[in-house]
Amino acid sequence: MGKARVVLAGAGKIGEAIVALLSATGDYEVTVVEQDGERLRAFAREGLRTHACSLARPEELVPVLAGQDAVVSACPYHLTPLVARAAREAGVHYFDLTEDVESTRVVKRLAEGAHTAFVPQCGLAPGFISIAAHEATRGFESLRDVRLRVGALPLFPSNALKYNLTWSTEGLINEYLNPCEAIVDGALREVPALEGLEAFSLDGVAYEAFNTSGGLGTLCETLAGRVENLDYKTVRYPGHRDIVKILVRDLRLGRHREVLKEVFEAAIPMTLQDLVLVLVTVTGHKGGRLVEESFLRKIHAKRVGGRHLSAIQLTTAAGVCAMVDLHREGRLPQAGFVRQEDAPLADFLANRFGRHYAGETAAQAPVAPRAEPLAA
Repeated sequence: MGKARVVLAGAGKIGEAIVALLSATGDYEVTVVEQDGERLRAFAREGLRTHACSLARPEELVPVLAGQDAVVSACPYHLTPLVARAAREAGVHYFDLTEDVESTRVVKRLAEGAHTAFVPQCGLAPGFISIAAHEATRGFESLRDVRLRVGALPLFPSNALKYNLTWSTEGLINEYLNPCEAIVDGALREVPALEGLEAFSLDGVAYEAFNTSGGLGTLCETLAGRVENLDYKTVRYPGHRDIVKILVRDLRLGRHREVLKEVFEAAIPMTLQDLVLVLVTVTGHKGGRLVEESFLRKIHAKRVGGRHLSAIQLTTAAGVCAMVDLHREGRLPQAGFVRQEDAPLADFLANRFGRHYAGETAAQAPVAPRAEPLAA
């Protein structure tokens, strides 16, 4: 099997990690496409192929994709449909990291009748969390509740928000403002972001969780008719949600996303010292008995190939790299729309990139049996 030729569209914090992981294997020839010349020069100094291109103009991107095997979009969510259209026109496989529901619907339409694969939402959440949750439901005769909880948290919270920027600010705001899909009493619903506040603890540390958009990926469709209740919530330290609600609702900054982005980036420092928490809890019937089972991972920042990667960089990049690798090995559908849950958890965790999810497990960090709901 020769080298796979992959174009990375977008060279932000996650893009850096994707390049680091793919390039280190020697099995991928990566070309970085970006309109920021300074960013491209940094990659060129590392010996990587680069190409200056406006990702907002598919007609510029299509010629760059010609002759390549795949494109990975690490762009802001509003550029996702444009990169996907360019991939369809160029006839290359497509992967992205978007959490945006509408963008994913566009990708799904583009995948209809395609001879190449379209694999969106390949990060952490959506992404790995869907693979883990789908596997956790196996073996149940009936499903009552499937709860997904994910957080990217600073190890040393020092401000009132108890939070540091660890990934895309635009993606963060998108999750905090857009409607959230859920299954409630067997019916597909849209529930408001920042609501559904609950508290729980792990290893003596208190956390809160609340509704955010996009984390379920395609699980609502996959589990429709099988589960009574399915939801996704973001994990933070206690008090974070209330402050965010003041900003986006009381101060109405939710109507001015660019202003909110400027406020976040001016006031909240970035950190590479973080923790990613992944928790899936499934309640249902096995062997005629009502049982509850949990899946837990806690992943920390670490050095990979001489580069220090934050936990959110590592998990997000490892998610998409593992899906690219599994597709290359023929372990995923080779054409059309591919869901995250099409990847078996065992294959993902055995993959050279998926192995980065081997953090602390439920056996090492006991899980509180159930979250205690708070008044939202």
